[in-house]
Amino acid sequence: MQEDKLYHYAVIRLVPKVEREEFFNIGLILFSKEAKYIKLKYHLCPDKFELMCADIEYDEVIDNLETARNITEGNINYGPIATMDIPERFRWLTAVRSTIIQTSPTHAGKTDNLNKTFDRLFKELVI
Repeated sequence: MQEDKLYHYAVIRLVPKVEREEFFNIGLILFSKEAKYIKLKYHLCPDKFELMCADIEYDEVIDNLETARNITEGNINYGPIATMDIPERFRWLTAVRSTIIQTSPTHAGKTDNLNKTFDRLFKELVI
């Protein structure tokens, strides 16, 4: 039996009009320092996007989400942040921002299966 690992996660939100503070969940980032694990996944429904974000370019949002995913994965082609260790990348990706892509406050938990927990949280909070 595997031992439980401490993890932290944040929900990625799209905030079409920052001044109104309205948002909808579009992704999840989860990491465990102990397990040297970090994962980011997003789902941006084009139809929902069109209804909620008339003034924003869909492809620009996807490009920004792809950049975040590549930084999460440590892709060195995405600059010095991608070369940071996993906890630093997580902190950078979940830092408070006033842009249209933001993250929730971070939450913690314990699990013996990080992938299964990630999938469960993604289904509950994003899709």
